[in-house]
Amino acid sequence: MRERYGQAIRLASTVNLSREQWLQYRELGIGSSDAAAAIGFSPYKSPLTLWLEKTHRKQPDDLAEKPAVLWGTVLEPVLASVYAERTGYKVRKVNAILQHPDHRFMLANLDREVLGQPEGTGVLEIKTASYHMAPQWEDGIPLAYQCQVLHQLAVTGFAWADVAVLIGGQDFRIYRIERDDAKIADLIQLEAQFWKHVTADIQPDPDGSRDASDALQWLFPRDDGQTIDLSESAEYNILFQHLLELRERKEEVEAKEAQIRQRLQNALGSASAAVFAAGKVTWKKAKDRLATDLEQLSADHPDLIQQYTRAVAGVRRFLVQPTKKGASS
Repeated sequence: MRERYGQAIRLASTVNLSREQWLQYRELGIGSSDAAAAIGFSPYKSPLTLWLEKTHRKQPDDLAEKPAVLWGTVLEPVLASVYAERTGYKVRKVNAILQHPDHRFMLANLDREVLGQPEGTGVLEIKTASYHMAPQWEDGIPLAYQCQVLHQLAVTGFAWADVAVLIGGQDFRIYRIERDDAKIADLIQLEAQFWKHVTADIQPDPDGSRDASDALQWLFPRDDGQTIDLSESAEYNILFQHLLELRERKEEVEAKEAQIRQRLQNALGSASAAVFAAGKVTWKKAKDRLATDLEQLSADHPDLIQQYTRAVAGVRRFLVQPTKKGASS
């Protein structure tokens, strides 16, 4: 089967493979859709969340019923046919989970293989994107998808890949990615570093993303009332001091930004917008809206408000309290 899938090992057939079985195979390594998250280039998932999933601490979210994923699945064979018609290339569905022959933690599912080309077999990756996501494609393939495709080329050993994307339901584009062995070597190294965190059960550091913040809230949902003493820790004292300095700079920047914004608002006066050599600003009144007066409703109908009240789980708030200047230590 090596000839069929390039250098890749055919780990398992996906024909009649249940979601539970598919997830079990995914636990064996890093799939192509995991690649960007593993190396910190995904806008949606952090390395920390991926680590929680790969170490069985957290179940991956089931995205199958989300509209974007559902329609992407429905349209995949249609877009594969459109690609074949527009390019004249022959495509073949790949019903297999593939594995890198040397780096066994690298797994891949291909949408299609592209056959019969002088440069050899290629990968076809099929995407759908909403109208609102169109700007991300103006300068080429988004970085996360580049990681996904480079991962597939690493696993298969193929020399090229095409990414076919339907944007906004009517804008069909094809982008080519040529094999770049230097980038692939970097990708393999970074993925191997992440996989060591999984196999050694060592938590990766949070990366500052919103997803990493959510992962920490999930990992540590409540506090126990204890206070830990880090005053003798050189590492954490440096971190805390750095945090204080960044917050001070942020306050200064926000104050300057507010002043500049107000000067521009003053220049606009009653105008709705202003244009500049480098761009544009708008200052428009939002539409009036109706809001429920919960305080009055509670006073007039306490039983009714109680009937429609539900408990909302609290979240941990991170507050910074610097020592006051001049205070004794």
